[in-house]
Amino acid sequence: MQFRIRPLPFDGVDLFTLTRDELPSAVCPVSGRWVVSGYSAVRSVLADPVTYLPDNALTAVTPVRPAALRSLVRARFSLPPTLANNSSSSHTGLRRLVASFLTPARVAAMEPRIVSLALERLDGVDLVSDLAWDLPCIVLLELLGLSSVDVPALKAWSAASLEFFWGDVSPSRQLELAGPVGEFHQWLVSRYHARDGALFEALADFGVSAEDAAGLCYFLLIAGQETTTQLLSVAFDRALRDRSLWARLGSPGVAEEFVEDVLRTAPPVVTWRRVTSRPVVLDGVSLPAGAELVLLLAGAFDSNGRHMAFGYGRHYCLGAGLARLEAAVVLRTVASKLPDLELASLEPPPMLQLLSFRAPLSVPVRCPMSQFDGERPRVG
Repeated sequence: MQFRIRPLPFDGVDLFTLTRDELPSAVCPVSGRWVVSGYSAVRSVLADPVTYLPDNALTAVTPVRPAALRSLVRARFSLPPTLANNSSSSHTGLRRLVASFLTPARVAAMEPRIVSLALERLDGVDLVSDLAWDLPCIVLLELLGLSSVDVPALKAWSAASLEFFWGDVSPSRQLELAGPVGEFHQWLVSRYHARDGALFEALADFGVSAEDAAGLCYFLLIAGQETTTQLLSVAFDRALRDRSLWARLGSPGVAEEFVEDVLRTAPPVVTWRRVTSRPVVLDGVSLPAGAELVLLLAGAFDSNGRHMAFGYGRHYCLGAGLARLEAAVVLRTVASKLPDLELASLEPPPMLQLLSFRAPLSVPVRCPMSQFDGERPRVG
């Protein structure tokens, strides 16, 4: 099997603005990094967490400038290795603790709640801002036993954090984003000290420090809902462009199959990163120790349809089952209730374009009035 690996000794190709269709042949715009694409190549890297460390997975793509760094220091911000960026022995215990909140039984039991939340949001005019934006966040918070959370505030912190860590940002924008990044961290520390919620109680009982708990929860509360919002956004935009598919989504198994197709070909997490721990030869290419790799997850699937959308191996996404369930249930619910729903425009939507995250920012829709013989009803 030939791995497709390209050295990147130059700047000049902008990965942040490439379209999804271009990603399988894209290169990373940062000098000295290496792009790895193809199912076998990506899997081989993710399967070897000793040679290919996850330590850089959450490192800011744009180096943090002094002004932004000072802002984070004032907020006592820190991100110790916990889950996605943890190559130490502490990873297994922390992963097991978080997994206890996301067991298959607990996730499956959320299906009626997901249906209810979707039905409450059917009267919106944009499937991102009116439905996908907060539904995954509410579901995640309930699974983690976190109540009395200001969801709009959490979503604002999440959006700022994604841009801060994965965006191609100017110094002024980075400093602006550092404010909400620090606020989010401070909020997490305060919730931990108050033992406010089942997740924080469990972390404290497990002996996790306030710093480690805040670091773990920081990206758990972002990744656990933002990526599902993005998955729904991609899925709605693609499904509504295929009228025959939209008509079939209410049938058993169709939504699930469609979600897997989206994950194979257009996952919201399009790239992930690793760093070599030692000199290594990969498909005949010599990589030095400390080589930064950009793994192309989008389009990385084999002849049997197995894909890398949720990663592989030791750091496989803990929320994979939840994301699959939410996406399929929401798609099936909306398509069944609103079979005549259509895109308000067939123009390409505005996109979230970060190094690792791509999804429509808006999916405006309309429902022909003839379907209802009058005003569009609020379904709830």
